[in-house]
Amino acid sequence: MTAAAEKTNLLGMPREKLEAYFETLGEKRFRATQLLQWMHQRGVDDFDQMTNVSKSLREKLKQVAVIHGPEVVYDETSKDGTRKWVMRMDNGNSVETVLIPDGERGTLCVSSQIGCTLDCTFCSTGKRGFNRNLTAAEIIGQVWVARKAFMPFLPGPERPITNVVMMGMGEPLMNFDNVVDAMNLMMEDLAYGISKRRVTLSTSGVVPAIDKLAEVTDVSLAISLHAPNDELRNKLVPLNKKYPIAELLAATKRYFSRLPEKRKATIEYTVIEGMNDKPEHAHELAELLRDLPCKINLIPFNPFPESDFRRPSMNATRRFQAVLNEAGYVATIRTPRGDDIDAACGQLVGQVEDRTRRSQRYINVQQVNP
Repeated sequence: MTAAAEKTNLLGMPREKLEAYFETLGEKRFRATQLLQWMHQRGVDDFDQMTNVSKSLREKLKQVAVIHGPEVVYDETSKDGTRKWVMRMDNGNSVETVLIPDGERGTLCVSSQIGCTLDCTFCSTGKRGFNRNLTAAEIIGQVWVARKAFMPFLPGPERPITNVVMMGMGEPLMNFDNVVDAMNLMMEDLAYGISKRRVTLSTSGVVPAIDKLAEVTDVSLAISLHAPNDELRNKLVPLNKKYPIAELLAATKRYFSRLPEKRKATIEYTVIEGMNDKPEHAHELAELLRDLPCKINLIPFNPFPESDFRRPSMNATRRFQAVLNEAGYVATIRTPRGDDIDAACGQLVGQVEDRTRRSQRYINVQQVNP
């Protein structure tokens, strides 16, 4: 192990943990305020540049700590303005992070795992298997890298990050503590200052963790539903066999009932041709969600090489949307963004040294049934 690897990485520490860390060094807690601003608001990773920190403390920090973010190995902008980074982590694996511009809004899609512990059949990430959870520093490091890309231009015409969605590679609730620490930094006024309404965690339905989440935060919540009944969802989202739809929606209602103000859940529904795109599916979905205050995002399936699924026609998707709108729901169709650089929803793959052997089993099946 290198000397740098033995040092404490301060990048992923929310304010309370950073204050506690400085106390272990015999320093005042306010030093955390200084470090947070230097790291996250100014993008500084060199202690010598922190001019309002005493020289003696800077020297001490250089001996015991480091500010270390992911390494960018790919940075590409789509023809529609979507920007994708591939970021290499310390063990050589990489994840993908995507920034989607929309007017004055910039939404950053952040990964929480290298690969994914789940294996949703319509998602390219799951086919790559799973390596490990990202640390809090590696999660917030994606925001740190993206923000630094804009720093030479702010507060000019370039779009800053106004929203963060935990919808990249991985199931966020399977990496609970690190994701919560990273989201706290996203919302920290001394760091990124993003509103709790603009930080969204998307889950496939880890029910106990949804209840646990309500005890520690009040970020926005999105549910990756994708089917109006258990039989169909079992095929698309295998986790449903453990936590069926009724349990998932009950946990979602409990989460929002604990919030101090009224907010709506976001229901994500990937529309797949011939699978879940019929008007009868839309009617069933409308009935299923009648007691849950929510808005619905319809996501036309984004193809990837290993999948036999197909994107539905726009007419079919609009018919689906019309049924929901007529039932009183706000249902929007998400326009595919960044698909020319494989940055669209469900297309993120990164580079994963698969510890589950899932990717090899999938390759073997493809070879047998080409």
